[in-house]
Order: sequence, then C-alpha cells, then structure tokens
Amino acid sequence: MSSDPWGRVDETGTVYVRTADGEKVVGSWQAGSPDEALAYFERKYEGLVVEIGLLERRVRTTDLAAKDALAAVEHLREQVDAHHAVGDLDALRKRLDKLVETVDSRREERKAQRAKQSEEARQAKEALVAEAEELARSEQWRSAGERLRALVDTWKGLPRLDRKSDDELWHRFSHARSAFSKRRKAHFAQLDQQREDARKVKERLVAEAESLSGSTDWGPTAARYRELMSEWKAAGRAQREHEDELWNRFRGAQDVFFAARSSVFAERDAEQAENLKLKEELAGEAEKLLPVTDLKAARAAFRAINERWEAVGHVPRDARPKVEGRMHAVERAIQEAEEAEWKRTNPEARARAAGLTGQLQAAVDKLERQIEQARAQGNTARAEKLERELAGRQALLDQALKGLQEFGG
Repeated sequence: MSSDPWGRVDETGTVYVRTADGEKVVGSWQAGSPDEALAYFERKYEGLVVEIGLLERRVRTTDLAAKDALAAVEHLREQVDAHHAVGDLDALRKRLDKLVETVDSRREERKAQRAKQSEEARQAKEALVAEAEELARSEQWRSAGERLRALVDTWKGLPRLDRKSDDELWHRFSHARSAFSKRRKAHFAQLDQQREDARKVKERLVAEAESLSGSTDWGPTAARYRELMSEWKAAGRAQREHEDELWNRFRGAQDVFFAARSSVFAERDAEQAENLKLKEELAGEAEKLLPVTDLKAARAAFRAINERWEAVGHVPRDARPKVEGRMHAVERAIQEAEEAEWKRTNPEARARAAGLTGQLQAAVDKLERQIEQARAQGNTARAEKLERELAGRQALLDQALKGLQEFGG
C-alpha cells in the first residue's frame, strides 16, 4: 500500500483522496505500482489547478461574459466533485466559490457601468433633441442647417438606449429636423415667389410706361409716371437677371416722355436748372451713405432723401442721366446690400458672389485706366464723369467684397 498527504492506494489497487468529508474513491489502478497511481491522479489534480488558474485570469483581465464564466466554473466544479484527482480538492472548491463571488461582483459592476453609460447617453440624446427642437424654430437658415447636420453626426456616435426610449427620442429629433427643412424650403420658395410676383408687376408697369411715352397730356401723364414709380418701388426686387433689363426699359420710357415734355416747356429750363442744383445736393447727401454699414439706417435715410428727390421735380434732360446715375448708384449699392443679406442664407450664393466681385473689380480697374487715359489726354470733363461712375462701381465692389467675406471667403 502507498500514500501521501492527500491520497493513498490500498492493496487492491483502489485509489483514495482525502477530503474534509473523509476519504473518497478516486478510481482503481492495476497497470503499475501504487506510486505511479498516485502520480497519475496528482497530475490530474495539477491539471485542474492550471484550468482554474486560467479561468481566474480570464475573469480578471478580459470581458468574459458572466454567463460563460459561470458555466466554466460549473464545468470545473463537476470535475472536482467527481473526485478523479488526488490533491487538496477542498481548496479547489474554495477557489471556485471565490471565483463565483468575483464573477457576480464583476457582473454587478458591469451592470452599474452600463446603467451609468445608458443614463449619460440618454441625457446626451435628450440634450441633442432639445437643441434640435430649438433650432427647428430658427430663421438662421445656413448656420442652423449646419448645426443640425453636426447634431446628426454626434447622435450617431452615441450608444443606443432601450428600443422604446431610443425610438421616441429619435422620432422627436427627426421631427425637429424635418420641421426646420420644411420651413427653410417654404422660406426660399416664398422669396422666389415674391421675386416672380415682382417681375410680373414690373413687366406690367413697363408696358404701361412704354404706352405712355408718346403722350402729350403732360400733367396727368407725368402724375401717372410718378404713381408708376411708387408702384415700382413697392413691388420689390425681381430676379437679378430681369431687374436691370426691366429698369432700363421703365426708365427709358419715362425718358422719352419727359424729354418730349422738356422740349415743349423749354421756358422752364431755369426752374429745371435750379432743380438740378437741388438734386445734385441730394445726390451728394445720398452718396455719403456709402459704403453701407447699417443697412436698415441706410435704407431709411435713402428713402427720406428719395422722397425729397421726387418732390424736387425734373432737371434738364442732358443733366438727368448724370445726376440720376449718382442716385441710382447709391440705390443699387443699398439693393446689393439687401441682396447680400439674402444671399448669406442662400447655399448657391457664394459662387455668384465671387463671380460678381471679379466682374466689379474688372470694371473698377477698367474705369481707373480710362480716367488715367482721359487725364493724360487733358479731357478733364470725361475724367470727372468717369470718376463719378467709378465711385458707384467702387461702392458696389466694396459691398460685394463684404458679402463675400460673410461667406468666409
């Protein structure tokens, strides 16, 4: 018979292991000596020790799921309880019990961590939804649209909540984005419609102005032209590609009529000369509004100046284009400022702004060359005329450059 501290082999070849509950039969050994039998079953014990050690390490250092860890513990416990090894099986059971406690503890820690992460994700998504719902009411179409797109990317980077909560928050988030998109689309559709309506009104005004251009009923026709001008201003801006053409036709028709009237009432030249002085003063006053820095104030001031302008009456025909050109240059600069304000929210405006700036710069450069040439030739009158035109072009260029800077370019 052979034995060691944890087991023995009796004379029949039966192998026993010592436990806290007494000796347990390990198995029968007939193939060799008792010492070989004990060595064999001790190796099986060492194998269990290694497996338990590996499992303990996995539990400590990896994200092994609690379910899988407990299954592995039970598998090892079955092997220990089967008493097919010689060694301190009670110590192995204690290690397995301790391992179960560790797995349960880690499971609770992970559960708490997941709950914390879920709550943080919920709070983050609720904050995104609240901001999206606030942006949905914004009229800062460009910046609000960019911010909403950034919120979508942030949302995608957050973990999912439970399905019901996540779906509810996403529904609110998506609804806010849709509401903003509909409002933005409606806004620009309304602007387009307003410009189309303005075009139709101005085409009607042009047609009437052209039909009146040959009239010799000076008083009523002149009064009607003033009414047409008021209606023109009230109509708003048409599309850019139509506005200048319609304006040229409208002013051209009036020019024909008032030129004819001026020829008939030549005796009023003195009065018209005085009117010219007044309008030149008003044009100078209007030019002081440039460059436009406060659009609302400039618009109001120009409207007041223009009302006084309209009240002055007509000027000599040959002087009219020059003085009216000065006023029109100021009006165009203010209109360009208004257009720039609209274009800031128009996703297609940047390219057009850049193109316009290039065209205006080319025009300014050309006028500066022409002024130098006129002065070199001693043509002071032409140089002064070109300088007045240059002032208007430069004002437009300054406004276009400002608008382009607002795009960040």
